[in-house]
Amino acid sequence: MMNLQRVTNCVLQYENHILMLKKPRRNWYAAPGGKMEPGEHIQQSVRREFSEETGLTLIDPELKGVFTFVIKEDDQTIDEWMMFTFSSRQYQGTLNEYCREGELEWVPVSDVLNKDMAEGDQVIYKHILNRNDVLYGTFTYTSNDELLSFQVD
Repeated sequence: MMNLQRVTNCVLQYENHILMLKKPRRNWYAAPGGKMEPGEHIQQSVRREFSEETGLTLIDPELKGVFTFVIKEDDQTIDEWMMFTFSSRQYQGTLNEYCREGELEWVPVSDVLNKDMAEGDQVIYKHILNRNDVLYGTFTYTSNDELLSFQVD
């Protein structure tokens, strides 16, 4: 039986910049976040994870996306997880100089979609930058992070 992993992350926008995390494995950019703890609700999780990675406390994070990720090899599903993506425009605290997950960087909003990232993350950032509703979707990848298909609404 597969263990369904649940992940939360947040797109923090402030003064026309977005705080992004450059992950070392592929040098791909992502929104800071991580795995939910047992019994946690998604807003507790996003506040805790974001704070652990960045040192910042999110103010009023709002849910902007709920996504299912399916990882397939040879047409077999080998993993599946869910991600709850929040957006916030305010924070308190001082940004950590060091993050064990990668490099934190304030990226100008106009540059965000030019950064190297998973194809599905492109779709998610585009939505958050341009719309205010909640996006729902399923992304299917290979274990090498190659996007096979996606469906959003």
